[in-house]
Amino acid sequence: MSDPFTHFDAQGQAHMVDVADKAETRRVARAEGCIVMRPDTLARILAGDNRKGDVIGIARIAAIQGAKRTADLIPLCHPIPLTRVSADFTVEGADTIRCTVTAETVGRTGVEMEALTAVQIGLLTIYDMCKAVDRGMLMQGIRLLEKEGGKSGHWVAEA
Repeated sequence: MSDPFTHFDAQGQAHMVDVADKAETRRVARAEGCIVMRPDTLARILAGDNRKGDVIGIARIAAIQGAKRTADLIPLCHPIPLTRVSADFTVEGADTIRCTVTAETVGRTGVEMEALTAVQIGLLTIYDMCKAVDRGMLMQGIRLLEKEGGKSGHWVAEA
């Protein structure tokens, strides 16, 4: 049988997981996702032809801010002190931008949710800034790539 869901108590009520007895360790998580758009939309982003400003630069700041605000968005997520967040955006082909986020802390719980939230917020910011010219953009492939630290150790997603 698989492990039980940790956010429910013995009576099935939702609760915040108690991490008081966990050791403080360095914890790192890396997540990714893509936004697919029309080629002319990507060309405009790369040319800086957007009245709202530097799309990728603003998305990077938004992703970092999203990581910092994760506990405000995910009800049972612990607020944690982040020691580092990096958000990288790469162009793939003529129609795709990939966002990869690395989040780090020294603490009692992992930073997977912060990395995943940052990816979503970064991609949503690109959507928001470009929706006037391309409402059909598609966000996809959002997933955890890797995590390390804590009791469960190092985990890497299958390719």
